[in-house]
Amino acid sequence: MDAIKANNGWGSKITISDETEALLETGGGLLKAKNLLSGNESFLSLNVDIVTNLDLNRLIAFHRQYHPLVTFGVTNRKSSRVLLFDKDNRLRGWRNVQTGEEKGPHLNAAETGLKEMAYSCAVIYQPEIFDLIKQQGKFSIIETYLDLAAEHSILGYDHSGDLLVDVGKPESVAVAEKLFL
Repeated sequence: MDAIKANNGWGSKITISDETEALLETGGGLLKAKNLLSGNESFLSLNVDIVTNLDLNRLIAFHRQYHPLVTFGVTNRKSSRVLLFDKDNRLRGWRNVQTGEEKGPHLNAAETGLKEMAYSCAVIYQPEIFDLIKQQGKFSIIETYLDLAAEHSILGYDHSGDLLVDVGKPESVAVAEKLFL
């Protein structure tokens, strides 16, 4: 927050949903920011530790074309946990690649043809999401996606080939600097 103030928001209006007292993860943090994001318009979130050259205009256009409750970027990169999508890019489940654990209301062990994709943390939400979230406190937004996927359209936007680095790990900062500077 001090860096934002010292740099005058780098020319942007920045509003903070403060989690100083307790880190709430992606789902809890979104729910805490409800009052800052409420309205009639869709809104975009991007995890603070993700650096990507994903074309947000294309992500937005995809969301507007299909009108889902949620659209998020996904790629075919390696990940220990993947989301599972049908041929229409609709979320069907989640899989831990290392343990084989699977979750999801649409997941059927006999079902084939699901694409494994890695979550990119760039998301467009419809404001109705706030009325549908069942979880409270600290939780991953993936739990919410899986809960809602049975009755609501939650789509993955494939942006494979774009650069993406999770700089939440110190060793990844140098990788991001080489790719983006």
